Amino acid sequence: MPVATIYKICPASAWREAERQGAYRGSTDDLRDGFLHFSSPSQIAGTLSKHFAGQTGLFLIAINAAALGDALKWERSRGGELFPHLYGELDLGAVTDVFALNTRADGSHVIPELVS
Repeated sequence: MPVATIYKICPASAWREAERQGAYRGSTDDLRDGFLHFSSPSQIAGTLSKHFAGQTGLFLIAINAAALGDALKWERSRGGELFPHLYGELDLGAVTDVFALNTRADGSHVIPELVS
């Protein structure tokens, strides 16, 4: 496994709903693709700029990758780079931290200091 902690970017409202339901089942894109999209620490900035530029009210969810077991696969995606994909819902017990993502005036996001 390339890193110990992986990250999910999602709207705060969707995360609050996941907390109520006890699991995160995915975004529209996740449901379409058949897996939950995650990023390693080094991939977060690229994912934010490509898919979330200018969006406010986002959370960055830290997940213990080992806790996801065999349902977590590292697969080639953007630029041939390996990205973590979860085939199944995210059990909230694997979540280690939740960060609010602040937005700068230019629409870019302030990424907190992360654990890799």
